[in-house]
Amino acid sequence: MAGHFETLPGGGAAVALDDVEISILRSLAVQLMELIGPGDEPAKDADPLAALFAEGPSKPPSDPALKRLFPDAYGDDSEELRAAASDFRRFTENDLRARKRDDALVVVRALDGLSAEAAGEGGAVLKLTPDESRAWLGALNDLRLTIGTRLEVTDEEGEQLYRLPDSDPRKPMVMAYLWLGALQESLVETLMS
Repeated sequence: MAGHFETLPGGGAAVALDDVEISILRSLAVQLMELIGPGDEPAKDADPLAALFAEGPSKPPSDPALKRLFPDAYGDDSEELRAAASDFRRFTENDLRARKRDDALVVVRALDGLSAEAAGEGGAVLKLTPDESRAWLGALNDLRLTIGTRLEVTDEEGEQLYRLPDSDPRKPMVMAYLWLGALQESLVETLMS
């Protein structure tokens, strides 16, 4: 089971993780939450209905990783489609950011609970409910998209990642990218079985 998700009775998934894997996943999830940002939470005394219809940003983020996580809804460069993409972003990005933060938070909380229970044992088995599994799948995808963007990974370059020399400064992030991809694939297969 090490590094490979397996189905749990009644749904969900389980995977064995060692202390280093737990630490790396937690660190990456926290960094993802920091990248996404705290969000615009309504004040405690704010009208909940008004908060539900609060408008978000209308322009794409300037950071390439955030642009990848929050792409334009329409890819054409016509003025009409740019205006439609701007409207779509304004009404959806805040919710999308909140969901991505929530997914990453599910990862952090699960790993924190796992770390406490596995203290001094060198690792533990992480057991996820079906809802937690879906949140993990979303967070793993977001992490891979972010790291892939930072590494400027292209489809043509994918095979070359496996042959990077150890002296290449990108090697640790490439290893994390490939490992997250394997975890993500394993979780998808488990949830589909």
